Amino acid sequence: MRILLVEDDDRVASFLERGLRAEGYFIVRACDGKEGLELAQEGDFQLILLDIMLPSLNGLEVCQALRIKKNLVPIIMLTAMDESQDIIKGLRLGADDYVTKPFAYDELLARIEAVTRRTPNEIKNTNILEFGPLCFDRSSYIVSLDNEEISLTVKEMAILELLMTNTGKYLSRERILSNVWGMEMDPMTNVVDVYIGKLRKKLTIESKGESMIETKRGIGYRLNLVE
Repeated sequence: MRILLVEDDDRVASFLERGLRAEGYFIVRACDGKEGLELAQEGDFQLILLDIMLPSLNGLEVCQALRIKKNLVPIIMLTAMDESQDIIKGLRLGADDYVTKPFAYDELLARIEAVTRRTPNEIKNTNILEFGPLCFDRSSYIVSLDNEEISLTVKEMAILELLMTNTGKYLSRERILSNVWGMEMDPMTNVVDVYIGKLRKKLTIESKGESMIETKRGIGYRLNLVE
């Protein structure tokens, strides 16, 4: 499950990222409200963990903007103990639940499980990603091309998921690096190019002799239907 974490406190964010990734969740972090809103609108997330006190846009403004745009992804607000009025306002604006800081990690996990269980069916049914002959079942981690299963590593799957949830868009090396490896990676590393190269070979349409990964020099990568 993809979770968007919108939290400006590096210490809290690092703790949550490590814990949730250990539970098998795929985490994308935004450091302020503006970035969080942009990622929430562009990405395919099943849950948003949203701090209230954020730079640029606060959590309440982000929540309100998403609900106005009919974005129904479940939102759990992260609040301080003395923000009771903000909690009430957040719930009225469309947040699904909240946890108060400092919180017990097990409590957060329980609330994540509870919120996603009661998520509307139209949001739950996002496990299957399809693009032409390419199919990615995120519940079983099975990827197939022309109905033939292909073997991908965890990082290759993460890159593919990012590409399949942003079809038509070129994604920069920096965007892929941030989403798949995290901001702590050295931006000068060539790890993205290495993994894209491996993925490109695995996504080659043999009958056409071309890969579904298209590269635009100086811009980035995207999926392309091979004609």
